[in-house]
Amino acid sequence: MRILYNARIYTLDRETPTASALVIDHGRILTLGDDDRILADFRVQATVHNLGGRPVIPGLTDAHIHLKHYALSLKNVDCETPTREECLRRVAERAHTTPPGKWILGHGWNQNEWPEGFGRAVDLDTVAPDNPVYLTAKSLHAAWVNSAALRAAHINANTPDPGGGVIQRDRHGNPAGILIEGAMLLAADVIPEPPLAEVVEAIRGAQSALWSMGVTGGHDFDRQTCFAALQALHAEGDLRLRVIKSIPLEALPQAAELGLRGGFGDDWLRIGSVKAFADGALGPHTAALLQPYENASADRGMLLMRAVELFEHGRLAADNYLPMAVHAIGDRANREVLKAFEQLRDYEQQQAKGGLPEAVGTRLRHRIEHVQLLHPQDVHKLAELGITASMQPIHATSDMLMADEYWGERAALSYVWRTNCGTSAQRRRWWGENG
Repeated sequence: MRILYNARIYTLDRETPTASALVIDHGRILTLGDDDRILADFRVQATVHNLGGRPVIPGLTDAHIHLKHYALSLKNVDCETPTREECLRRVAERAHTTPPGKWILGHGWNQNEWPEGFGRAVDLDTVAPDNPVYLTAKSLHAAWVNSAALRAAHINANTPDPGGGVIQRDRHGNPAGILIEGAMLLAADVIPEPPLAEVVEAIRGAQSALWSMGVTGGHDFDRQTCFAALQALHAEGDLRLRVIKSIPLEALPQAAELGLRGGFGDDWLRIGSVKAFADGALGPHTAALLQPYENASADRGMLLMRAVELFEHGRLAADNYLPMAVHAIGDRANREVLKAFEQLRDYEQQQAKGGLPEAVGTRLRHRIEHVQLLHPQDVHKLAELGITASMQPIHATSDMLMADEYWGERAALSYVWRTNCGTSAQRRRWWGENG
């Protein structure tokens, strides 16, 4: 048993919002109150810790995290730099200690914060001529690669843009070094997957970094190998984050065939939602808009999935008690997702009326990830349909200059926290990244 006292404890209990001491027994909070009472009642049988007036808050649950990506990124090149030159310097530094032929990975660049704009393959060739380089943007919706990476992925002037993706090209039609959305997979798929043991150790180490920020749990949206790593940690008794694990859309048929249900698992690791994408991101102009971007009269972004297709996926998910979590940033994408969810709610209601022994009519907690730009005519639908708006405050600050430039007057309709609160839309919040 332990006592924490002389603290500023915020309980989130309206009747008792604060306290100065609490008692922990076998990993659970037994009681809390003022110093005098707690010490008088429990001091004899407990270890006592004087917190010196420091604050104590409930653990934070990150509602949108990529655990594997975050854990591995702690060892990769940090590309979140004020200039492109600084990013290149860091890549050059890593190249000096990396054997020839081994991939150099990094994350965090934002061309909108660099005076020079997007990087080029030739820039990376100069600092890392002997290694393929793959650097993901902060949005996770674009990648900067060098010529060695392009060769490894067999990307050349004759390579067509893949569905849902763009290969940026120079004036001669040659790949320039930037892969957007679906084109990222052309290179990502040839990068050797780290051994499971390496992912396990990376997540094991990343837990302490998350604890230091007060994060004790999260909704994870990484791919299958992350789930395997989390299960391995759990089996070893070393999983110390409470994780709700999403299922990638491409794995939905297999999950349905197995009869895997949302909520399956325990307090530390359980199945959550099915993750799908309706559009891209603001930075690379792939967020799907109803009207063109301000600086590109014919560009309305990339709509990756229409309502009719999303509904079909959602119906299969609902049949297996799995909620949907759909990435949507632009107003056009959000409208399509809401159309699909409206159909899906009707389907769930019909199934409930069918009198099935275990009808899917249970109101599943569907959600839209990001909801950055929402047309005023669509705001009320979040509340009417009972859809969670999974919004990340960091986007409002990191993207504000881009939003003003690319969306113009529409930026006033973005990140509408107060409006969503006023319509009683369900919300989840954190400072995570696009995904």
